[in-house]
Amino acid sequence: MAKFIEGLYYSESHEYVRVEGEYGYVGITDFAQQQLGNVVYVDLPEVDDDVEADGEFGAVESVKAASDLVSPVSGTVVEVNEALEDTPELVNQDAFSNWIMKVKLSDMGELDRLMDVKAYEEFCNK
Repeated sequence: MAKFIEGLYYSESHEYVRVEGEYGYVGITDFAQQQLGNVVYVDLPEVDDDVEADGEFGAVESVKAASDLVSPVSGTVVEVNEALEDTPELVNQDAFSNWIMKVKLSDMGELDRLMDVKAYEEFCNK
């Protein structure tokens, strides 16, 4: 059973955002990593890349499938989780601890169009 965490923002493409001040940590949800199976590669964005809400910023590849990563928010990438370059399976071990990119958010209002935990859990159970 997938894990769902309170206090995060969720997108329909199964990315989450954990907001800390003006920054957002973006990764794939536990539901997404379960659907993908064993993650073998994470294509990370570059630091200083600008990302747009609903724009692609990388990809996750598993034994089963490759999936584009879609940013739930707009902003500038200030950090990427380099541990995923050598150990992409960390996403399977704990998707919520192993975020993919840290973004300086450019429009906090975008968070309003994302789902809260209850809405996301219902979305996944459809």
